[in-house]
Amino acid sequence: MKRVIGSAFSWITVLVLLIAACAPAATPTPTPTTAPPPTPAPSPTPAPSPTPAPVEITITCRCVKGGVNAALVQWLTETVIPTFEKQMAAKGTPVKVRLVEFGGSDEELKAQYALDLKAGKGHDVMAFDGFWTAEFVAGGLIKPLEEIVGPEVNQWEGWAQIPETVQALLMYQGKRYGIPTGTDVRVIWYRKDLFKKAGLPENWQPTSWEDIFAAARQIKKALPGVIPMQVNAGTNMGEATTMQGFYPVLLSAGSFIFDWDQNKWIVRSPAMLDTLNFYKRVYIDEKLGDARIQLIKGGREQSFAGFRDGKIAMLWEGDWFWRSVLNPATKSEWAIPNRDEVVGWARIPAREPGKGFRGQDFVTISGGTGFILNPNTKHPKEAWAFLSFMFSKEMLMEFQKIEPRIRARSDVPVTGDPVMTELVKLLPLTTVRPMLPVYPKVSQAAQLATERVVSGEMTPEQAMEAYAKEVTDLVGRENILDLMPR
Repeated sequence: MKRVIGSAFSWITVLVLLIAACAPAATPTPTPTTAPPPTPAPSPTPAPSPTPAPVEITITCRCVKGGVNAALVQWLTETVIPTFEKQMAAKGTPVKVRLVEFGGSDEELKAQYALDLKAGKGHDVMAFDGFWTAEFVAGGLIKPLEEIVGPEVNQWEGWAQIPETVQALLMYQGKRYGIPTGTDVRVIWYRKDLFKKAGLPENWQPTSWEDIFAAARQIKKALPGVIPMQVNAGTNMGEATTMQGFYPVLLSAGSFIFDWDQNKWIVRSPAMLDTLNFYKRVYIDEKLGDARIQLIKGGREQSFAGFRDGKIAMLWEGDWFWRSVLNPATKSEWAIPNRDEVVGWARIPAREPGKGFRGQDFVTISGGTGFILNPNTKHPKEAWAFLSFMFSKEMLMEFQKIEPRIRARSDVPVTGDPVMTELVKLLPLTTVRPMLPVYPKVSQAAQLATERVVSGEMTPEQAMEAYAKEVTDLVGRENILDLMPR
């Protein structure tokens, strides 16, 4: 029995071992692993900042496309405004600039400014004649740039490039009210083709009044349908009469309307009487000019057209006449396509050699315009940014390509125009208007004196006496000089 039990146990043992050997290996218990962190959801892309609405500013000037100061319109609309707008947009501070053209006279523009400024309105940037500055300051209508914008205007790089004498064109009592565009000179413009037909030299340069009258008489005789000479006169031409006519003749007679040493107005003088007699000779005695042109509204523009059409042989004007009015590049309505061939210029001679103002043989006078900021502007920073950009060297060099002239900045040379290059040489002969608040009224009295003579209303003596009374009433007897011998 023991052997049976033992044998059975042995077989059971063998069977267990066989089963164990044939059974699959036990799968080990897996080691738990750490789950990877969840992938964070992507951050939402921030929405782009909305572009701010552009600030809108306006600029105005006496300028019309294809008309008066057409070159200025071209420069502003084709170069300055688009370049400025592009730069400001790139900085994220967009500005929209709109040019408002004005086609009236200087006097009409001045009157419009006065109305707008008194009402607290007007355009942000305004073209401005330098001789208006003192009057508008006295009337409380304009303010210094620093007061409108802030002290940063004094840090503008351009001031270092503009001589103080030129800055003074838009200054009053030591404060800057704007940036001047440049300065100018006055000469006698003449038609070379008409001079040739009349038997006169094409390169003409008179040295006395008698030389001028002799040429005018010869033209009148040889070319009956041509007006020999126009010298601005009358109130309708406004300051153009004073600057292009009365002053050049008065300076060539040896005097001026203001004594700089004594700071007084000269109301009567032999030179003033000679000046009014000069007008009488031209328009009354010898009929070498058309008095009607000087007395009607739009007469100055009519004189431009007459010169363009070869109907006027000589015209006393500023260099603006050459670089803007007659310039074919500006597409002005008075432009002469072959200007360089048919138009010449001559320095204004003293009455006799050595008898001009300060003993000079030749004389001229300079003025200047520029741009100011409206004290009522709602966007002074942007308006100043535009104004200072306008007068950057880069922009003015672009303007020189269209209209070369004597610019305010000394680092912007006159290039590409031999005539303007020569006219720069007249600056040592020049003088300027008195920058006083009463000046515009004194100028109007001078314009009226010429009108009274040209119209035949008064003799030169009577017109001078009337002028003396009017100016004395304006400035006070203590501020006048009477240089007529007693």
